[in-house]
Amino acid sequence: MSIDIHAHCVPAALIDLLRADGKSFGIEVAEDGKGVTALLDGRRRVGPVRADLIDTSLRLKTMDDTGVDIQVLSSWVDLTGYELEPEAGAAYARRFNETIADEVAVHPDRLMMLATVPLQHGELAAAELEYAVSRLGAVGVEICTTIDGAALADSDLDAFWAKAEELRCVVLLHPHMPLIGIDLTANLLHNMVGRPLESTIAIGRLMVAGLLDRYPNLTICVVHGGGALPFQVGRMQRGFENLPHVVATEMKSSPLEMFAKLYFDTVLFTPPSIRFLIDFAGIERVVLGSDYPFPMGDLDPITTVDNVPELTAAERAAILEGNVKRLLSQVKGRD
Repeated sequence: MSIDIHAHCVPAALIDLLRADGKSFGIEVAEDGKGVTALLDGRRRVGPVRADLIDTSLRLKTMDDTGVDIQVLSSWVDLTGYELEPEAGAAYARRFNETIADEVAVHPDRLMMLATVPLQHGELAAAELEYAVSRLGAVGVEICTTIDGAALADSDLDAFWAKAEELRCVVLLHPHMPLIGIDLTANLLHNMVGRPLESTIAIGRLMVAGLLDRYPNLTICVVHGGGALPFQVGRMQRGFENLPHVVATEMKSSPLEMFAKLYFDTVLFTPPSIRFLIDFAGIERVVLGSDYPFPMGDLDPITTVDNVPELTAAERAAILEGNVKRLLSQVKGRD
């Protein structure tokens, strides 16, 4: 069996809901020959929404063609709605989660779900996470690296982190608005370079803020192979050891100790990079991901894994299935 933990979805029922009642959440929907576009809170326009985010038949065909047995669905990060007012964002997240749960219910042997939550308000995010896990069967939550431009580490999210730790659910950390203030508009640099660096900065800031000291049982998976963190965590360790009066003002555990608690997907594209990740992070910390359905994703992830140098059968089984199954077995309170 193979389980893809990083796959995006916009349920058709959500699009129908936004067409009919989007303004109640602060979302306006427009349509043209290219598809559906949404204006969130009158400020940010996203879209058009790709057909393969919506169409489950296309999703299942791709999964069949590439040997992926199960996708763990998460929202398209552009539609998380963090810019909405908190109450509207909570109502929107509830409907988003219910529509994803309905998709999963039709194909329970092929699909699972990660919730989306109104991260702009920590208590509301915690409440929605508990609802999604306990009532909708979610196995975790996808969160963005920034909240309407604000850093995770600068936001009041203690209630959310505490709930995620209590539920022992997966927290999938995904970049959203890469490196605001730096011009990466040319030649897709915002995606190729900006997104993995955004993840690196976000998890780095959470580490130095002592997040995993306060919540040691969080299960955080960083997409795109952890960005630059696996390659540069030694530099953070050097700062912790040699300049503790600057680096360790909030953190007690070292960067390497915190790094050892994180998980990473395989969306690195080059098999030798995955080999390095396995050897450095540990085979038990690497899980299969595709970033479906985007062109910058790895839409044939099992083939990529199969080309990893010196991959053993045990390592292959751990990445494709064993590690995710272990994580999901720890989730508490699912319906």
